[in-house]
Amino acid sequence: MREGGILESTHRNARRPLAIALALVLLCPATVLAQDATISDEDRQRMQQLLQDLQTLKQAYAQEVRRLRELDMQIQALQARVSGAAPQLAAQPPAQAQLPAPAPASVVAPPAAATAPADTAARSDDGYASTAADAQRAQEVETRSVVDVKQQSTALFARRLTLENGISYNRYDRKQITLNGFLALDAIFLGNIGIENVESDTLNYNFAARWGLSERLSLNLDVPYIARKTVYQKGGAGGAAAAVAQEQTDGAGLGDISASANFRLWGERGAWPETVLNLGVTAPTGREPYGIPWRVLERDDDDFIRFAVPEEQPTGNGLWQATVGLSAVKTTDPAILFGNVGYVRSFARDFDDLDNNPATVNPGRVRLGDAFYFGAGVAFAFNERTSLSISFSDRLNARARTRYEGGPWSKLIGSDANAATMSLGVTHAMTPNATFVGVLGIGLTPDAPDFNLTVKVPYAL
Repeated sequence: MREGGILESTHRNARRPLAIALALVLLCPATVLAQDATISDEDRQRMQQLLQDLQTLKQAYAQEVRRLRELDMQIQALQARVSGAAPQLAAQPPAQAQLPAPAPASVVAPPAAATAPADTAARSDDGYASTAADAQRAQEVETRSVVDVKQQSTALFARRLTLENGISYNRYDRKQITLNGFLALDAIFLGNIGIENVESDTLNYNFAARWGLSERLSLNLDVPYIARKTVYQKGGAGGAAAAVAQEQTDGAGLGDISASANFRLWGERGAWPETVLNLGVTAPTGREPYGIPWRVLERDDDDFIRFAVPEEQPTGNGLWQATVGLSAVKTTDPAILFGNVGYVRSFARDFDDLDNNPATVNPGRVRLGDAFYFGAGVAFAFNERTSLSISFSDRLNARARTRYEGGPWSKLIGSDANAATMSLGVTHAMTPNATFVGVLGIGLTPDAPDFNLTVKVPYAL
C-alpha cells in the first residue's frame, strides 16, 4: 500500500509540469494573436487618418490651382488694357496643373466627408471658379459695377454697340416780384406790385446709341423727344392787386439732336486717372423759341402789354452749339472717383422775328452766351452688380445778345444763369447686357430745376 501510494504521488507530480507546459503552449498563440489584432487596428486608424489628410491637401491644392488660374487671367486682362489690345482670354486658356493621382481602389475608403470630390468642395462655398471659363465670368462680374459707373461718367470703349433708353422729368418753379413805381423818402414804395410765377414740367425721352470703334475711340448719338407744360401766373390782373391771372401752354416734339465723340487720352497709370477727351455738336432740330406767336391776355390803358404768353412751348434753343470737355475716372476700391469740365460755344443765327408783340415783326440775330460746366463725384460699389454715387455739377451761362436788323448788339439782362445741382444715383446690373440707372438731382440755385428724376436702361449688344 505504501509503495502504491508513493508511485501514485510520483505520477501526480510528474503530470503537473506537463499540464503547466501544455497551458503555456496554448496561451502563447492567443497572446500573439491579441497583439497582432492590436497592431492591425492601430495601422488601420493611422491609414484612415493619412487618407483624410491626403484628401484635405488635394482639395487645398485644387483650390490654389484655380486661384492661380484666376490671377493669371486678371493679369492678362490688365496687360491687354495697358497695351491697348483686347484680351483674348478664351482663345488661350492657361495650362492646367496636374492634380495628384487618386488613391487606389484597394485602399480602405475614408469616411464620406473626406471622400467628397475636390471640384464639388471648391464649388460649394469657397468662391473660386472651377474652370477657366468660370474664372473669366467671375472676373467680369466683379468689375461690372465699375464698368457701369464708367459708362455714365466717361465712356466705354470695349463694348461694340450700346443702345440706351432714358426718361427724365424736370420740375421748375420760379417766382419773382415786379415793381412799377418809385421809392418815397427811400423807404415807402409808391406804385404797382406785380407777382409773377412760372411753373414748368418737362418730360424728356432720350434715345442714345454708343458705338465703340476701338479701344480709344467711341461715337455717340442722342435723339431727344420733349413734352413740356408751363403755367404762367401774374398778379394785379385788371388793376386789382389781389387778382391773379393764370394761363397754361403746352408743347411737344423732337428736341435738338447731338452727336459726339470720345477719345481716350490715356488709361489709369499709377496716381493718374483715366482721361477722356469729349467733342460734340448739337443741331437745332427742335422748335426754336423765336418766332412763336404770342397770345396777349391783358393790356393797360396805354396799350402796353401787361400779360402775354406763347401759344406753344419750344423744344430746342434754335442755335448750333459745339462742346469740348475732359472727363476723368479713378478707381480706388471700393470707391470710384470721377469728374468733368467743359466749354459750350453757341453760334449766332438769324430769325424772322425776335419780338413777342404779335402786332409787330422785328427780324434780327441771336447769339446765346457761352457756357462753362464742371462737376465731380464719387461712387461706391456695394457688390459686384450695384453701386451708389453722389455728385455735384454746375453750369455757368453768360448773357445772351440780340441785334435787331440794322441795330447794334445788346445784352439781355437776366439771361445769364448759374445752375448748380446735387445728384444721387444708383446703378444695378439687371442682366449681363442690361443695366438700370436712376439719378435724382436737387437744384441748389434758382436757375437750376427744383429737382429732376432720370431713369435709363443701357443695353449692350
